[in-house]
Amino acid sequence: MFAFLRLTAKRLVSLPLMLLGVTLLVFVVLQFSPNDPAYNALGDGASPEARAAYRAEHGLDDPLPVRYVRFLGQLVQGDLGYTAPPAAPVIDRVVTAFPLTVQLTALGLVLAVAGALALGVTGALHRDRWPDQVTRVLSIAGVAMPAFWLGILLIQEFALNLELFPTGGYVNPADSPTGWLMSLALPALAIAVPAAASLSRLVRTSMVEELDKDYVRTATGNGLPRGVVVRSALRNALITPLTVLGLRVGYLLSGAVVIETIFDLPGMGKLILEGVTNGDVALVQGAVLTIALAFLVVNLLVDLLYLVVNPRIRVV
Repeated sequence: MFAFLRLTAKRLVSLPLMLLGVTLLVFVVLQFSPNDPAYNALGDGASPEARAAYRAEHGLDDPLPVRYVRFLGQLVQGDLGYTAPPAAPVIDRVVTAFPLTVQLTALGLVLAVAGALALGVTGALHRDRWPDQVTRVLSIAGVAMPAFWLGILLIQEFALNLELFPTGGYVNPADSPTGWLMSLALPALAIAVPAAASLSRLVRTSMVEELDKDYVRTATGNGLPRGVVVRSALRNALITPLTVLGLRVGYLLSGAVVIETIFDLPGMGKLILEGVTNGDVALVQGAVLTIALAFLVVNLLVDLLYLVVNPRIRVV
């Protein structure tokens, strides 16, 4: 227990340092954007003197370290700045858009994990036989499919040809749970397939290694039901795939940002596209920083979950 608490404390202590690094990277990169905040705020009709006054008033001409410290102070207070006119707090836009991205990522994660378990376990239980070969082909095909390309194919087939799902848009779950599920089904599937295909190979490898261990042979030889043996082996085999689950969640999150644009979902992807199109540095900065911070938090949670399920680490 002491070792578990010590490792957990180390993860928690490292989180602020990683957050600081993320804020620094996002801030510095976007400071080199060719877009002028004074121009975006005042419009192309403003005089050079008015723009210079705006930059002086908002500290845009201060040295980069000074602006970064000011940015950190605002960030601690929950202030991400204001969007280009019509001016609105960036935090309000993020709070509105981020929940949809979380919903899409969570649904994609459920589908990805379910698909990875189905393909990986099937391949391991039928090693080197035709079901294993089929799962390998499906895994390779899934990894080779870009999420945005798969999303377009899903729209073409299931939304336009078969008319089973909407082509885009979002339905609030409070208004219609069924409509919500229908609106997110295709985009969630588009981001889940590549992740499931990649993760399934790791599940299969771990499961094969587990099935070859002595305790599995002993349990089988003692007449334990096949289902009990497989469940026990699967529980141990999932320890290794869990180590990369945090990265897969990050891929799902980044994929969701792209897919939201294709399916016209008002999430973080649409927010970033709007910011890039309008040259709104504050909006892009707030959206990118929110996604990066979410990625770090998810990886921390996965690390803690790994410590819980792996007894070897708990006794170190």
